Amino acid sequence: MRNTDLALLSFALLLSGCSAGPDFVRPEAPKSTRYTSTEVASRIDAEHIGREEAQIVVQGEVSDSWWEAFNAPKLNGLIAEALIKNPTLESAAAMLRQAEYLYKAKGGSTLYPRIDAVSGARREGINGSMTGQEGSQKTFNLFNASLVAGYTFDLSGGNRRQLESLAAKAGYQRFQLAGARLMLAADIASTAIRQAELSGQIAAMEKILAARRQQLQITRERQRLGASSGAEVFAMQAVAEQARAVLPGLRQQLAETRHLLAIFAGQSPDRGEIPSFLLQDFTLPRTLPLRVPSSLVRVRPDIQASEALMKAANADYGAAIAKSFPQITLGVDIGSTALTLASLFGGGSLVWGVAGQLVQPLFNRGTGAEQDAAKAGFDAAAANYRQSVLKGLKEVADVLTALENDAQTLSACRDADEAIQAELRIMESRYRLGSASFLEMLQAQDEAEQYRIELIKAESRRLSDTVAFYQAMGGSGK
Repeated sequence: MRNTDLALLSFALLLSGCSAGPDFVRPEAPKSTRYTSTEVASRIDAEHIGREEAQIVVQGEVSDSWWEAFNAPKLNGLIAEALIKNPTLESAAAMLRQAEYLYKAKGGSTLYPRIDAVSGARREGINGSMTGQEGSQKTFNLFNASLVAGYTFDLSGGNRRQLESLAAKAGYQRFQLAGARLMLAADIASTAIRQAELSGQIAAMEKILAARRQQLQITRERQRLGASSGAEVFAMQAVAEQARAVLPGLRQQLAETRHLLAIFAGQSPDRGEIPSFLLQDFTLPRTLPLRVPSSLVRVRPDIQASEALMKAANADYGAAIAKSFPQITLGVDIGSTALTLASLFGGGSLVWGVAGQLVQPLFNRGTGAEQDAAKAGFDAAAANYRQSVLKGLKEVADVLTALENDAQTLSACRDADEAIQAELRIMESRYRLGSASFLEMLQAQDEAEQYRIELIKAESRRLSDTVAFYQAMGGSGK
């Protein structure tokens, strides 16, 4: 072998063992051990341990079926159905399959030689003048059949970089699917809790309306007896009508939650299989598993998806750099050519050829700009990753402080409700003893139900923020 051939072979082997561009380095995880300037998690309900609404946040992993922590069988069944039938999940799963097939297609066309079977037939006519000879025209048929193989050596690793990019984009779609599943489960749980809140508000408002109508009736009777004025009647009527005006809006919102739950489950809103929820259907989880920031960024689907796009952009940058390196293509064909089909594969019809080509780009002003564009794409992906990490940390910090404030609000609401109920029992006892009027008792019932609505809102908000906690933790991370 000549020295030049040996040098070329050594150079090719050297290039075949490397890839152009920098290798992807996974971003470092946050080193902080907490999410807020003050450690909220350890304080949540610290003053209310033992109460029904108490929660304790401890470090741990989230269950695959985290919604089961609410001990709501109807919710579990609805989410299980939605995870199978929801069209958004079906779309995300199809996009994942598409990305995986694109990766396989690119791998099949670049990692292995391409082999084609070629056959053809043609009829030709020539005469001796074409070769400077006298002679009559000759006409004949020409048949051929051959196998053609070609392979481009990935000397600079450009193909491997493209495959790396496609694999990362498939990973991105996988995390998108995981994120869609997490969001769907959280949306269903939040909507079910909202439906339960609205049902409780409607029940309380109906009691308020009934009490005010009774008060209006008593006021009208007192007017007839001369004990009250027409202004008092109109004022009481306005108060009753205000309560009546609130109910249609609440009922509309309640209907919308039912329609939304049907859509989440992949059903049309007219279907009647969607369950109805009340607040007593849910149990507040007593223990919430908290991931530290370094663990959170490795399991949250949105952060993982941003990391996958960053990896794909890095691979695209390497592929752009690889276009500046030489490329070697080898082609081989072997077949048969004959004047008749009968002799196509007979003796003397064999033809073959081997060809190689080396291409070294020398001048292309667009190559540098393409590399710069790919590098800018990577910088953008890296910035988006950092932003997704900050967004995730903020969401956890927000929900931790919300849980702490919810605990205090709910505790105060429960204490106030207990006091109001005790006051109502005293008023009812006074009414039975004749020391309080029926109107005074109705007014006390009205006030109690009005505050009951505030308690219902506080209970619903605590449950909803607990759902937000699981969502902020990234679900199970699978």
